[in-house]
Amino acid sequence: METTNKAMAERTVKPSTPMQQVLKPEVTNKIINLVPLQQLIKHDRSMITMSEDNMMMKQIQATHAPDGREFDVRPLFQLVEDILNRATLSVDPLITAGQTRSETSDDRTYQASFIALIEALSFTIDRISNEIAYRSSSGSDAHATTLSIFNLVPSYSWDAKLVLTLSAFAMKYGEFSLLAQIYPSNQLAKSMATLKQLPVILEQFGPLKPRFNALNNLIKAMMDITRCLVEFKELPPKYISKDAPVLAKAMTLVPTAVYWTVRSVVACETQISTLTSMGHEYWMSATNEAWELSTLTHKINSILDLLKKQLALCYQYIEERIEAETFQKIQNLIESIHIDNMMILRALICPKDDVLPLLEGSTKTRVDIDVLRRKNVLLLISSLSISHDEILILEQIYNESRVNETRKENQYQVVWIPVVDRSVVWTDALQNRFESLQVTMPWYSVYTPKQIDRAVIRFIKEVWHFRNKPILVVLDPQGKVVSPNAIHMMWIWGSTAFPFTSSREEALWKAETWRLELLVNGIDPTILNWVKEGKFIFLYGGTDMEWIRKFTTTAKTVASAARIPLELVYVGKSNKREQVRKCTTAITLEKLSSCWQDLALVWFFWTRLESMMFSKIQLGITVDVDPLLREIKKLLSYDKEGGWAVLSKGSFVFVNGHSSTVLPTFTQYNAWKDDVPPKGFEIACMDYHNKLHSDSKPCCRFEFPSDIGRIPDNIKCPECLRVMEKYMTFGCCHDDGAINALY
Repeated sequence: METTNKAMAERTVKPSTPMQQVLKPEVTNKIINLVPLQQLIKHDRSMITMSEDNMMMKQIQATHAPDGREFDVRPLFQLVEDILNRATLSVDPLITAGQTRSETSDDRTYQASFIALIEALSFTIDRISNEIAYRSSSGSDAHATTLSIFNLVPSYSWDAKLVLTLSAFAMKYGEFSLLAQIYPSNQLAKSMATLKQLPVILEQFGPLKPRFNALNNLIKAMMDITRCLVEFKELPPKYISKDAPVLAKAMTLVPTAVYWTVRSVVACETQISTLTSMGHEYWMSATNEAWELSTLTHKINSILDLLKKQLALCYQYIEERIEAETFQKIQNLIESIHIDNMMILRALICPKDDVLPLLEGSTKTRVDIDVLRRKNVLLLISSLSISHDEILILEQIYNESRVNETRKENQYQVVWIPVVDRSVVWTDALQNRFESLQVTMPWYSVYTPKQIDRAVIRFIKEVWHFRNKPILVVLDPQGKVVSPNAIHMMWIWGSTAFPFTSSREEALWKAETWRLELLVNGIDPTILNWVKEGKFIFLYGGTDMEWIRKFTTTAKTVASAARIPLELVYVGKSNKREQVRKCTTAITLEKLSSCWQDLALVWFFWTRLESMMFSKIQLGITVDVDPLLREIKKLLSYDKEGGWAVLSKGSFVFVNGHSSTVLPTFTQYNAWKDDVPPKGFEIACMDYHNKLHSDSKPCCRFEFPSDIGRIPDNIKCPECLRVMEKYMTFGCCHDDGAINALY
């Protein structure tokens, strides 16, 4: 042993001492031929040429003769991965030498089926390992060695050829690394390591580090591309056939990928053999080998990039097929008859069988979906941009319904289903936004938006016409959709609209007339008291403070002259929130009239008014046969064209007019004041206003946000009953959240 150590020391001190002096001449010649890398590089410098590449691939394709034998390569590849990951030498092996990893892989190696697989493949793996060793020692170039390996496995699939070759390399490289790790603490390993010159190699690891880095990079690339090919093999044939264009294109790359990876295995094993047989001095001086490793790494990574792109397209293709299948299943479920609502709700809310998919609103605890069994369920569907005003008003209606739950119209549950764009990365900001909304809701909500399947989102958008504005889909106890959107009924009548069916909606409209209570019900009880008292009540809106001052001042003067009890209420505008806020402040300071300080009430007033129009349109009612719809449309149109006023005595609305006719009606009071005693103030005022209105009808205009869902194809003018012209407009009122909410 001392002689051996002395020889090693001399070789370390005198780098010029040739390796041949340590070995017998005939052995020396054999080992020199073991390293064909100088020749390989000469050939490989032309590996990038198209013609040679095509010729080599034709040779490889000619060896491929699959006979239908298949085996699951995943377990074997996982074992190979485990070996190569643990075998990769660290930055400084002297530090980690002797520190064997205590982690253990899972128990797959002890499973009977896996042991049987290894037994069946061990002979082939040994043959590949011996072939590489023999070919390398006989001076074959890399392509010839690679071709010989393919000739050993003609009947296997491409991925199996590759995993078997990697297994052969893992045995060799794993043995090399195992000795490097345990030789300081194991005498047998130390003796074997000495024969392989490992102590000297590890002592010289610093200068060898770039070479080992190149080797490690290539091994990593080999594992990455193999992992990718295994994923291709595991794609579900139910959803993607071999004839699918995205997969067929990828399959044309597979032989090339397997060839260059097997060729890289040959290069890596040759490198290890060179290191242990020729010594580190020769390995350090052979610069071409490092170039070869880097070139192969680049080649494999280039192919891997192409494969990954195709794999991503394959996964997208599969997702689309699964989504289409799930979409059709949901559609079939919706159209079928059920004994309860569980199948429908599970398909919509927890398709992956989440044990506790809901969060209960009052206790904020997770609950099972069974709490909704055979109950009327209102699905509140919205984006994360649902406004505070919308939640506040819905909460008020919901809480009122809970006061007396024994009443039939209060026996329903609400579930919030947030719809988020699945293509957008789910960030902490989105999670915080979701949680901040969820915590304010007293009803049930899904535990996380991520549990809502893509197909469900597609169904909600395509069938239930959800865009961005909240909708309320109503399911009866058997899961039947009795209303695709009851949000308008909820805004107009609250829980009184239960069970929120179209027939119930029609019945409620039949009981309604154009009266002041319809406009302010559920908003301002003070106005309802004034109605009962029979007072004159003027609601008005707009943001032109000059007109507001003139109108309120003139109206008060006329009311005083006519000796009528008058109440004025400012109800703002359907948009321009900040301008409405400023007007409200000015009106209050100047004591011009009453106004709603809580702008949520202003929002609700206009939301209810728009819901009235949408509800009527949804029922197929038109302005030429429904005077109530005509008045609603007029008021909505006037809001878009400046100021307006609704004048009533008690419930009776006698004027619904634009600013251009309402103000002149009062400024010209002297022209009709003599009609007040015989006709009464309201009739005299109405007659004169109608005269002015017939002389000058303002233009009518309606705006439908693109996110409301169903937009009517055409709409008739409430003034002249002609079909209105259609335009596409863009607008900005310079308000925060203008995109997220109607108001």
